[in-house]
Amino acid sequence: MGRRWGFLIGFLVAVGLLGSGHGEQQPPETAAQRCFCQVSGYLDDCTCDVETIDKFNNYRLFPRLQKLLESDYFRYYKVNLKRPCPFWNDISQCGRRDCAVKPCHSDEVPAGIKSASYKYSEEANNLIEECEQAERLGAVDESLSEETQKAVLQWTKHDDSSDNFCEADDIQSPDAEYVDLLLNPERYTGYKGPDAWKIWNVIYEENCFKPQTIKRPLNPLASGQDTWLEKKWGHNITEFQQRFDGILTEGEGPRRLKNLYFLYLIELRALSKVVPFFERPDFQLFTGNKDQDAENKMLLLEILHEIKSFPLHFDENSFFAGNKKEANKLKEDFRLHFRNISRIMDCVGCLKCRLWGKLQTQGLGTALKILFSEKLIANMPESGPSYEFHLTRQEIVSLFNAFGRISTSVKELENFRNLLQNIH
Repeated sequence: MGRRWGFLIGFLVAVGLLGSGHGEQQPPETAAQRCFCQVSGYLDDCTCDVETIDKFNNYRLFPRLQKLLESDYFRYYKVNLKRPCPFWNDISQCGRRDCAVKPCHSDEVPAGIKSASYKYSEEANNLIEECEQAERLGAVDESLSEETQKAVLQWTKHDDSSDNFCEADDIQSPDAEYVDLLLNPERYTGYKGPDAWKIWNVIYEENCFKPQTIKRPLNPLASGQDTWLEKKWGHNITEFQQRFDGILTEGEGPRRLKNLYFLYLIELRALSKVVPFFERPDFQLFTGNKDQDAENKMLLLEILHEIKSFPLHFDENSFFAGNKKEANKLKEDFRLHFRNISRIMDCVGCLKCRLWGKLQTQGLGTALKILFSEKLIANMPESGPSYEFHLTRQEIVSLFNAFGRISTSVKELENFRNLLQNIH
């Protein structure tokens, strides 16, 4: 079961698998063909082909994205790993060393990240902190303009908004700690057994949509749970074959690999849609190091413009079809199911699995939030407070790190394909 937690994003939509069966054709000869028999050409319900994605990700996007994720802004993630499971009490904690998480000491985290309000520019942060302090003292700071006071209220309202797809941690809780993601990488931990299976079963049996209520473009997301490759298994060919060989998995393995590309396209599309938010001059990747922050924002915008140039983006309008009333109801049902799944992450007995499960849950939830906020993003002012649409630092860090996991998986598929070419 521990292997399943390496790439948790796939189960988050939890909507059932693609149709099974491959007809009566004979199985391919090589191990590479048996694993990758469906990972080529055009993807179902999409005008994009696998080869275009591979070339775009592996050679144009992946190197720059990894550099960005190594920066201070994106490597430190605040998380509460001590929240109790809301569904049952008998949680068995994983005692293996690989399951442990080492939190940061206070002096290891940049001062700008630790500040009470780190979502906006330095100037906006200072104004928010003044307002928060005044509220704690029961006073009214009349030096704040009416616009600023309104912005603070709107930002607070946004963070508690029912539009969010995840139940986020209370990062102000004494139990919330910063974790260096580079020092606590996602990998195979050995977490398995009845407790792990219990969580997996709850996700699928109690939080799934009925297959007939959801459109086909969402279905592939459900089976992407096993496709985070590099740091989970290294280049373990035997393990890869056990998970993805068409014969050994009765056809399920190749579909999992194919569905990884749907995940990639959905998150890629979300990043392309949110470019205007990051282009705004008030937005900073604020850590307190002015030169580094400016350099990282330039790199971020380079990556986003590269993503925007991708010629065959996924059509998010195919998520929910039908009339507007039906589409809105399905969206709300979907959001509630997704929030429930995010709560289940607090029941995972492996702390490292819980860490990455929470991050990737929030990352995909943020991507979905973006896709359903197109009009709000389009109506954002070019400068000044954005009342209707905003992303917190937690959402930004999780969004890019979650996409980074998928990007790495796509990159590693090329390596496994080459390794399996001469194996029968």
